[in-house]
Amino acid sequence: MTTATKTAEKADISILSITLMAFIGFSIMFMAGFANSETVHNYEHDTRHATGFPCH
Repeated sequence: MTTATKTAEKADISILSITLMAFIGFSIMFMAGFANSETVHNYEHDTRHATGFPCH
């Protein structure tokens, strides 16, 4: 019984981690594409290049 509970907890943590990382990633992409401030846009643009995400 204990093993099944631990397995379910690990699955919940994985789903939470994936959801959080997806939210952060989409936030960066959204800000880089739609930012009105040139400074924020350049920061997000440089972050995309630093992580290896192509944008050109």
